[in-house]
Amino acid sequence: MKAFIELLNKDKKCVIGLMSGTSVDGIDAAVVEITGHGLEIEVELIAFETFHFPPGVPQRILALCHPDTGRVDDICEMNFYIGHLFAEAVKCILQKSGMSANDIDLIGSHGQTIYHLPHQSPVTSYQSPVKREENPTIAFSGHWSLVTGNRNIKEPSTLQIGEPAVIAHETGIPTIADFRVADMAAGGQGAPLVSYIDYLLFHNSVKTVGLLNIGGIANLTVLPANGTFDSVCAADTGPGNMCIDAVVSEITEGAEHYDKDGTRAAAGTAHQLLIGEWLKHPFFHQSPPKTTGREMFGYTYAMECLAACHEHELSDNDCIATLTELTVQTIADYIAKFVTEQNPIDTLYVSGGGVHNQTIMHRLNELLSDTSVEPVDNSGISADAKEAIAFAILANETLHGNAGNLPSATGASVRKVLGKFVYP
Repeated sequence: MKAFIELLNKDKKCVIGLMSGTSVDGIDAAVVEITGHGLEIEVELIAFETFHFPPGVPQRILALCHPDTGRVDDICEMNFYIGHLFAEAVKCILQKSGMSANDIDLIGSHGQTIYHLPHQSPVTSYQSPVKREENPTIAFSGHWSLVTGNRNIKEPSTLQIGEPAVIAHETGIPTIADFRVADMAAGGQGAPLVSYIDYLLFHNSVKTVGLLNIGGIANLTVLPANGTFDSVCAADTGPGNMCIDAVVSEITEGAEHYDKDGTRAAAGTAHQLLIGEWLKHPFFHQSPPKTTGREMFGYTYAMECLAACHEHELSDNDCIATLTELTVQTIADYIAKFVTEQNPIDTLYVSGGGVHNQTIMHRLNELLSDTSVEPVDNSGISADAKEAIAFAILANETLHGNAGNLPSATGASVRKVLGKFVYP
């Protein structure tokens, strides 16, 4: 406890943020110098690296994400194995930046999401192999519908792996992890959590700022001019790179894993009739706050879209262009339906892997002609490092006992201190 109090009382801390997203391409590690906390925070990025997973690991992770292949023994094992990989990422970035574990005060680890079931999320594609009793012998009061036998209504929950006890032990650094569950326990969607950090770093007294992260899933935070925490609006808009990556990998038989710079999409022509059909998906019409993931827009969905493209005899590049346009249009449609009337965005900062897709950026500029669409790098924050930086800051906020969620963004009933502290 003495060490905890000494850490808490330090004016300036060096924190490592760790992030692995729905694209499952590797671990982002950011070394961040943080002064203060809350609205008085000051942040400086010291070092950033992306460490790609060893061969075969992404496939093992993706197998865990699907109910038909995600065995409990594999999940148990991979929780520790991914923890080892996260710890190795810490050691590697310290070595590359000429630092040691003694220079680091804290680690904030997001972990790797395996499954995410937000509130009010019907699941229709999963048929449990376990036969459930029609009249369960155990009755629960409240909202737990898991025991009723109705597989279309699931207990809101989320699971991130990458055991923080392993990270803390192997690095010798206190670690805070498992940030999403506290928000979900309070009735929230468990996402987006970065909205609180977006407010700390980007709120502006004069203009309305949007923060768009295009990872596997695309999510948007809107910060109204001169707004408060309660005025922040945030949500997932739909698929980001996830479907594009899956289709590129399928078409190239694994030779390519993403559309580098958006060149394939630029060489193709989007099929607007197909996009019009896909836009009928209920998620795109659901009001915020809302969140989604691989469970809804993962490999199965991407392959259904690819099959539809093939039915219309589209070329490979046309298929990729069509999936790319779906990402862009769902972002633009979300802004038009839920944002523009009340808070037209003056500047939209884009981060995540999608910022490097020039076709996505070009189309966003075309569809959002009244908004300045820019890489978040223009603000002084690295587009690639932004989410890893966010979890370093979240860890610091948790250390100080500050709530890290925004109910206006996640739908939680109250603000909550996020994460669990693990001593080395």
